[in-house]
Amino acid sequence: MLPLVTGHDRYTLLRLCGFSTAFHPQSDGQSDRTIQTLEYMLRACVIDFQGGWSQHLPMAEFAYNNSPDVLREAEDKVRIARERLLTAQSRQRSYADQLRRDLKFQIGDHVFLKVSPTRGIKRFRIRGKLSPRFIGPYEILERVGPVAYRLALPPNLSGVHNIFHVLVLRKYIFDPTHVLDATPMELRDDLSFEEQPVRILAREVKKLRNRDIPYVKVL
Repeated sequence: MLPLVTGHDRYTLLRLCGFSTAFHPQSDGQSDRTIQTLEYMLRACVIDFQGGWSQHLPMAEFAYNNSPDVLREAEDKVRIARERLLTAQSRQRSYADQLRRDLKFQIGDHVFLKVSPTRGIKRFRIRGKLSPRFIGPYEILERVGPVAYRLALPPNLSGVHNIFHVLVLRKYIFDPTHVLDATPMELRDDLSFEEQPVRILAREVKKLRNRDIPYVKVL
């Protein structure tokens, strides 16, 4: 059988636990002190302003909320919030730094430029999912700040800002096999040329209603 708990015992337990109720604020000293201060303030408003004291309640509320104690408490809370924010930023930075690399290039190096294709967007004259992720290589002209470089872009990219972050650059290592020998070409007087097929790969005739169109696939 459980022991009988009287009202006095219940109030004692609540006071020891720091709980308060609307009709017994004395169990919490801070609430009791706040309510007493507000009572003194409202009593002074009634004495000074008589029948129009209710119109001055907003000013009384403003004066209480801007008291030195309230401002000091607000400053402490802001300081603690800033400390917690700096701690969280430092923790996130430590996680991100594990995946970062210290990339440095020299003036005259050649780098590839990363292109991020977006659906429906055409960037650097390239469009679509199957477009190359990197274009170039381009020569580095100068270093702009600790993590940015200026590139020598071709004329067809003259409308693009030529300063890029190191995260979108990848160093290019020269390989002689990347250089292709151009086949000599005989130009006509009007700067046109004629292509000579090397080999016929396939033939096809497309039949229309009143004519046939032959197709030839050549190499």
